[in-house]
Amino acid sequence: MTGVEQGGETTLSRATRVLEVFGPATPRLSASEIARRTGIPMASTHRLVAQMVELGLLEKGPDKLLRVGVRLWELGWRSTAALGLRNVALPYLEDLHAVVRQHTQLAVLDSFDVLYLERLSARGRTTVNITRVAGRLPVHTCSSGLVLLAFGPKDLQEDVLAQPRLSAYTSATITDPKDLRRALAHTRRIGGAVQRGSVHPAAAGIAAPIRDHANVVVAAVSVIVPNSPSDVSAATPAVLATARGISRALSR
Repeated sequence: MTGVEQGGETTLSRATRVLEVFGPATPRLSASEIARRTGIPMASTHRLVAQMVELGLLEKGPDKLLRVGVRLWELGWRSTAALGLRNVALPYLEDLHAVVRQHTQLAVLDSFDVLYLERLSARGRTTVNITRVAGRLPVHTCSSGLVLLAFGPKDLQEDVLAQPRLSAYTSATITDPKDLRRALAHTRRIGGAVQRGSVHPAAAGIAAPIRDHANVVVAAVSVIVPNSPSDVSAATPAVLATARGISRALSR
């Protein structure tokens, strides 16, 4: 899949567009629906989908609908950096999860998004959490995003701040660039971030930076707790301690 289609777009870029239309709300799609969502002509979509099925990147179920193939998952998990980070962090995430008994997450920065590498879900009485493994959130909307952006490249910070419109999940989501700049400065000052009600009114996120052997922030650990001052204050020390533990492990 390396040719150039009519209009100058490569087959690989079109295949990427096809994969991007699949998500939690659309795990299975017909070829015609894929064509509609991507804007790729129907005949080209059918040819491309057939190739992707042959390569294992897509699968066709008994209902004749298409879904992301297991082969894609296998190839994704060969990413040495992501897999290595997850393997080092997982024992610490499990300890944190046992202490706070709330959703516990590991995330990295990918352009203007937070990409979640791991999520340990809480059972029983807990709060809402819309994130998932391999899921994304805009970097300005969540606690992990504030941490990753605050300690990330300066030019990326300015690019995010220069966006004409910052999206919002709730009325508590930071959408004003001036407010975001202040939040980033506060995050750097205290060494972590708390976002209350910014993704869901009932939930608060607490995040702390994970550093590698060169003291560069490469990831964030976070928990999602009920949106109350007592829940936030109770969980914050454990999140900060977990981030320090993972950072020490990465430095060995």
